[in-house]
Amino acid sequence: MENYNQTSTDFILLGLFPPSRIGLSLFILVILIFLMALIGNLSMILLIFLDAHLHTPMYFLLSQLSLMDLNYISTIIPKMASNFLFGIKSISFIGCGVQSFFFLTLAVAEALLLTSMAYDRYVAICFPLHYPIRMSRKVCVLMITGSWIMGSVNSCAHTAYALRIPYCQSRAINHFFCDVPAMLTLACMDTWVYEYTVFVSAILFLVFPFIGITYSYGRILLAVYYMPSSEGRKKAYSTCSTHLTVVTFYYAPFAYTYLRSRSLRSPTEDKVLAVFYTVLTPMLNPIIYSLRNKMVMGALRRVIQRFCSVKM
Repeated sequence: MENYNQTSTDFILLGLFPPSRIGLSLFILVILIFLMALIGNLSMILLIFLDAHLHTPMYFLLSQLSLMDLNYISTIIPKMASNFLFGIKSISFIGCGVQSFFFLTLAVAEALLLTSMAYDRYVAICFPLHYPIRMSRKVCVLMITGSWIMGSVNSCAHTAYALRIPYCQSRAINHFFCDVPAMLTLACMDTWVYEYTVFVSAILFLVFPFIGITYSYGRILLAVYYMPSSEGRKKAYSTCSTHLTVVTFYYAPFAYTYLRSRSLRSPTEDKVLAVFYTVLTPMLNPIIYSLRNKMVMGALRRVIQRFCSVKM
């Protein structure tokens, strides 16, 4: 890093792994998780598209979640991998802005989409007769479009500010991607006003949606409690608990990172927490939300049988 040209406008990403055997082992593990996430999410998108039985609001939202996760993990991991393998840790000023924009867009869009999915399950279980009206195709499209638009607008504001502030001579970002809070530590000006806007954004797009999700699943569990079938209750409790686990894996590290002031954060802690929402969650989502679902597995069998019959 000492030999880095200080007059360059490029940033340096210090990365996630140490240059050692342990670092190489962790890198291989992350690449395997990345491949699992790619295969799992791409398979879900294709499966929902090919099987007519899955053309319902719930699976329409799931396909969008898989699309977001596919883009999400592809925004971060390939650059991180190339930096580690080739030792070229620099990223251009524009490249850093583009990565930050897509990361923030997808992060907020996914947070809002997870809220829509919780609402979908809430209506399906607590108001089954109203479900066709409350979760019509038009409502689903509005939910998805709104998630993308709100994510993009929020991302534009934060990325534009991050690229306009003056940076000191050191351009070394102590992270494995261009995360705005990590970039702010390099600023040559007081950024407390902007940090306050980050705090407000975290409240709006992380805390409030998480409260909405918790409320939805709380009402679902209450409705399930009065189910006459013990088997149905057991299945519903299992499903809700796994869904809430994945949601917590996504929201908690985000909130913990973005709701704290700069003085209370440590780069190592931020990088470890970022692994949860940039690497683990995109891999877990297709498993928890989809592959454990009997309808999805049934659709998978039908698609495989269809392709086998075509070949024969």
